[in-house]
Amino acid sequence: MFFARGRGAYLTDVDGRSYLDLVGSWGANLLGNAPTGIVRAVRRAATEGLSFGAPSPREHELAERIRAAAPELERLRFVSSGTEAVMSAVRVARGFTHRSKVVKFAGGYHGHSDGLLARAGSGLASLAIPDSAGVPPAIVGETLVGRYNDPDGLATLFERHGRSIAAVLVEPVAGNMGVVPPRPGFLPSISKLAHRHGAVVIADEVITGFRLRRGTIHRELGLSADLVTLGKVVGGGMPVGVYGGRRELMETVAPLGPVYQAGTLSGHPLAMAAGSAMLDRLVPGVYRTLEKAGALLEDRLVGAAEEERVGPFTVQRVGSMLGLFFARGPVFDDRGARRSDRARYGRFFHALLDRGVYLPPAPLETAFASAALRSADLAGIGRVFRAGFRAAARGGR
Repeated sequence: MFFARGRGAYLTDVDGRSYLDLVGSWGANLLGNAPTGIVRAVRRAATEGLSFGAPSPREHELAERIRAAAPELERLRFVSSGTEAVMSAVRVARGFTHRSKVVKFAGGYHGHSDGLLARAGSGLASLAIPDSAGVPPAIVGETLVGRYNDPDGLATLFERHGRSIAAVLVEPVAGNMGVVPPRPGFLPSISKLAHRHGAVVIADEVITGFRLRRGTIHRELGLSADLVTLGKVVGGGMPVGVYGGRRELMETVAPLGPVYQAGTLSGHPLAMAAGSAMLDRLVPGVYRTLEKAGALLEDRLVGAAEEERVGPFTVQRVGSMLGLFFARGPVFDDRGARRSDRARYGRFFHALLDRGVYLPPAPLETAFASAALRSADLAGIGRVFRAGFRAAARGGR
């Protein structure tokens, strides 16, 4: 898909067709496409200079506002993407602990840096193999892969490798195998095990940060993190990433410490202006609107699936994040997610696209409601969903 324009809850492709947008730039466009206040702030900043390659007052201002909403980020740095943020946080954890291995969970996506493009090997999910061409096995050999929502498996990893584990990296709500929330006790077990063994906990909130509430969500869900990564929403639609956390860890970053990280476009003034304008608008009413829109989409999806007797179908929703599985639920981990019928999802996706609704093209991605969605936008969505389910069931469009 090539899009030419976006406004509010809609995208327009290069052929002039309009679509209800349930992707939202993969979660970044919390307020919808091209919100007037954010566009105005970016235009104003552009007149003062596009890039400095050095800090600006806007960077300091946005950093302080993020710290006010998420005080666990005692020190933080801006980068240009979520991938960079996670890559940098992992480097800090390794530099601080003087250890090399990192634990991630199967089905979790933390950007496309080589060491994190790893999937579990056979048997116990402890060793990793590359998940992409061009990634040497030796690099992902430093990545251990556990199973989401499996504290016993994580305990086994620490029993075997505890002295060499620098960090455990986790999404508080998994958003890259569909939406998979943590089971009670799972996130607290990560903190307990990691800290007992001297490892750092990294909460990847690139998706969830400032989407599920103003600030981060991991502490509310029971995770005690040492480092946090942000992105998406805090850039207001512009490229941004953030990593930060405990002062003693962040002060290992140069020039105060030996861990190097830099980027010419980090803290880009236009992204900082967009981020501040976004935070201006993240008032409690926005989150009530998001919850209402997410609940309405869930209701229409479930109702349409029941009416069409589509067979196994599950919606898992956390706030404005929705995961769609053509499988019986609930889904707790990557194995459950992989049971989803991808061919059926593909037919469902194309049927909705033909009717002007844009869902994530990949079957195990998250759909996002934006605050720009209005009741009128969703008035006929049940009819569209029913047509999609009919197409999914019969194998045609």
